[in-house]
Amino acid sequence: MKRCYNLRCSGGNPLENRNREKQNKLGTMPVGKLLVSMAVPMMLSFFIQALYNIVDSMFVARISENALTAVSLAFPMQQIMNAIGIGTGVGISACIPRAIARNKKEHADSLACTGVFLCLVYCAVFILLGVTFTHKFYTIQTDIPEIVESGTKYLSIVWIICAGAFFGNFFEKMLTATGNAAQAMIAQAGGAVFNIIFDPLLIFGIGPFPKMGISGAALATVMGQVLAAGLACMFNLKKNEWIRFSVQGVMHPSFSSAKEIYSIGFPSMITMGLSSMSSFFINQILLSYSTTAAAVYGIWLKLQNFCFMPAFGMNNGMVPILSYNYGAGRFDRVFGTIRYALCTILALMAVLTCVFELNPHTLLNMFNASETLMGIGLTAIRTCVIALVFGGACVILTSAMQALNHARYTLAVNVLRGFALPVISFRLLSALFHDLNRLWIAVPLADFTACIISVFLYLKMKKDLSAGH
Repeated sequence: MKRCYNLRCSGGNPLENRNREKQNKLGTMPVGKLLVSMAVPMMLSFFIQALYNIVDSMFVARISENALTAVSLAFPMQQIMNAIGIGTGVGISACIPRAIARNKKEHADSLACTGVFLCLVYCAVFILLGVTFTHKFYTIQTDIPEIVESGTKYLSIVWIICAGAFFGNFFEKMLTATGNAAQAMIAQAGGAVFNIIFDPLLIFGIGPFPKMGISGAALATVMGQVLAAGLACMFNLKKNEWIRFSVQGVMHPSFSSAKEIYSIGFPSMITMGLSSMSSFFINQILLSYSTTAAAVYGIWLKLQNFCFMPAFGMNNGMVPILSYNYGAGRFDRVFGTIRYALCTILALMAVLTCVFELNPHTLLNMFNASETLMGIGLTAIRTCVIALVFGGACVILTSAMQALNHARYTLAVNVLRGFALPVISFRLLSALFHDLNRLWIAVPLADFTACIISVFLYLKMKKDLSAGH
């Protein structure tokens, strides 16, 4: 009997034929419907995930303003962890669909196993930092004992129990990359809900739980991350028909696979990593005015992070679509997807801007704002929120350039937007005016400049791709 080894013939492996038909939705489903099915679950899950840090700050603010400042100063270091985890995940979510589109199953498995190995390395590094560096991190910023003591407790727990953060990002991106965005949403939402419930229980010692203060906030956060990672791992092992993990693959990672992941994911790491560094330097400028100013900036960063989560969710849904259709040579679907994503995010950012401009009191009261914090915060929120539309456009355009093999453009914009422009703007305005109220103009100024640059580079990329095609 003649056997058929060609997957395209009717007698091929039934599982692989079914997988191929499922994956084809990235290349055949109408773009608008496809983007909704891929991006909306991720947008919702990222919205929920953003509550991690907001909920922490809301409850910690009820301990004291110094405790809130301690958490605010820790935020850049948490973002460095997120930068590494999300950047690796973005690389995975672009590389794996491209490999699948080109029928390179073994390469897709190699990418997945190499990603697991990279997460193990990240965990080892941050556990070491958590044991040795957290106290020093605070003493170089402030000499206020309560801030140093509280911050050391908080950041030590976040860094030492970091496995959930790295593996959660990785396994969730694995699900998104293979068209299982709804399962990724369930995993993220499960971890976030756990954090929201256990934050007050562990901070204030409600019911049978011990009163742990700021340590309880950190513990609730990392436990929620571990739960999310566990759920995402389970979904991958049981439901993800595209990828197969193996101990041998993890213990013998592929250098070429790691290089491919970082070639796409590195700009995302730079974006968030440099944003964390810029936050550190900006905090030093604000601390010269008052510790309350640094607390206000920490609140803004978390509110901004919350607002950008839909854009990050849109990216997670958009990148696999772009990567698959780029690999298949379907540029009509590529640019159609980008148009839908950009219009959606611009509209959403405009709505959020209006909400923030009209309700800054309500937002600040969520953080138990004192009279001093309220006085600084009202001007800060109303000024900084102007940046949302420009920032949202940057997020979509840079991710599109990253997915379409123009990562150098993304890297250029991210270095400017994530570090150079904000730090220069804050330093320049501080030197010119010595006025805290005017200092907040630096936030929209930096994002507006970055947006102009990203539009220019995107149009250049589009022209290059059209010429090549």
